[in-house]
Amino acid sequence: MTKAEFLDKVAADDRIGSKKAATDAVDAVLDAITDTLVAGGEVNFTGFGKFHVAMRKERQGVNPRTGERITIAGGRVPRFSAGSALKKQVKG
Repeated sequence: MTKAEFLDKVAADDRIGSKKAATDAVDAVLDAITDTLVAGGEVNFTGFGKFHVAMRKERQGVNPRTGERITIAGGRVPRFSAGSALKKQVKG
């Protein structure tokens, strides 16, 4: 599902009313999650899941053109852990 398809689905909900309102709401939620993760925090929606920042270690890789071994830098990466209620719904 693309963002445009997602916005259409959200806009079709009676609680939202218009595509403009859906766009504003979705953008506000995504901005809030992004800002929290950039600051090093986590966002937890009970039953749905948790967005958090994890540290990735540096690791060895191989340049596919030359076969040369290279070091791939580590760093902070966003992660999502699904909650139990979401897992149960997806599982069926």
